Amino acid sequence: MNELAPLESFASGLLSRLEPAGRRQLARELAAQLRGSQSRRIGAQMAPDGSPYAPRKPRLRRKPGSLRRRAMFSKLRTTRWMKAEASPESAVVTFAAQVQHMAQVHHHGLRDRVNRRGGPEVDYPARQLLGLTDAEIAAIENAVLVHLAR
Repeated sequence: MNELAPLESFASGLLSRLEPAGRRQLARELAAQLRGSQSRRIGAQMAPDGSPYAPRKPRLRRKPGSLRRRAMFSKLRTTRWMKAEASPESAVVTFAAQVQHMAQVHHHGLRDRVNRRGGPEVDYPARQLLGLTDAEIAAIENAVLVHLAR
């Protein structure tokens, strides 16, 4: 979490002056803004550092070209599975409980079964799903200043 250290030092003094209701409102706005930017970045198949995700492994098929590949994580980035949560102390972007395991496996590049029961175990390459870019940190700082100016 060292990517949040500059942001924490910037905002801690300013946010301590707000009432809990004001902090909750700001956290809700930040969480929604971050959820949208994370979703767009996942849709673009990019890691927070700007590098593209590792491509899928090629599959053997009977007819080449018979299956058109969709982008990875197309459903994972929807509001049904990617949630924005807020409290007076924090703003969190997380995944719903049903898909958290799958998101963890891909985010950290772990070994997991392809299917739940009896499928082969595969080493997945790390594809960082959640993280803050420099632009998102700047947007958070700007949103905090705009909120405090009201």
